[in-house]
Amino acid sequence: MTEHDEGGEQVSTGTTITPGEPAEVVPELVIISGMSGAGRSTAAKCLEDLGWFVVDNLPPALIPTMVELGARSQGNVARIAVVVDVRGRRFFDNLRQSLADLEAKNVTRRIVFLESSDDALVRRFESVRRPHPLQGDGRIVDGIAAERELLRELRGDADLVIDTSSLNVHELRAKMDASFAGDEEPELRATVMSFGFKYGLPVDADLVVDMRFLPNPHWVPELRQYTGLNEEVAAYVFNQPGAKEFLDRYAELLQLIAAGYRREGKRYVTIAVGCTGGKHRSVAMSEKLAARLVSEGVETVLVHRDMGRE
Repeated sequence: MTEHDEGGEQVSTGTTITPGEPAEVVPELVIISGMSGAGRSTAAKCLEDLGWFVVDNLPPALIPTMVELGARSQGNVARIAVVVDVRGRRFFDNLRQSLADLEAKNVTRRIVFLESSDDALVRRFESVRRPHPLQGDGRIVDGIAAERELLRELRGDADLVIDTSSLNVHELRAKMDASFAGDEEPELRATVMSFGFKYGLPVDADLVVDMRFLPNPHWVPELRQYTGLNEEVAAYVFNQPGAKEFLDRYAELLQLIAAGYRREGKRYVTIAVGCTGGKHRSVAMSEKLAARLVSEGVETVLVHRDMGRE
């Protein structure tokens, strides 16, 4: 774009944008690195849950290319997190050059370095019975020492260093949330699933509630052929004593549970609502419960696992 100075000459004022072409937005970049066993995967998963585009074990030489691709996404990839570790040690020497290239392009980037004490790392490797990636024919402590020396310079350049020696998974997630979630409360996503007890409990359920305390529409001839999606079946279910009260009180309980899940770093919850066959009562209650969660701002997926199996 150009403007005219007082003498009438054209003066450049910035980058020229061709009409009809969207301006590229350079994404924010976080590089996650640190000691093997210190929690890099947990930190990456936390950023993924916060809406970041996460790439694990990307060769450092490809980081600038990844940022360029994100810039061309028209804002769809605004935040990128890249996990860099010694599994890609053949490429690790390229990291400093990649960081220099990013700095020259004015890319906003932060380095998160996760470390832990030797004792804590040895215990973690022994608990999973896996060798350290750098120990070779030596001991775990030899691999840890080699990695610590390899990463010494990167640790010095880190913007955020987190010592996970005494942290559990939830505490590490809380630290990542505090650094990257901003003022927004971490989002909780819910799946409400109806099911039939006679087909077995859902293996991925976090919470299970039983609707068999309500009369079964199956024994009402004019309702038997329908499901809980039918208005008459739903009306029958919610006209029973305790049905509406259960919905109200359980929705209140879920608010309390959701607040605790957020504090503990849990981002996903599956609520399983069961009845005998998963056709009438559980379906009707799941529909109402999911609608209640959506009205309260919870991103909710509704699944009727066993409806139609009879």
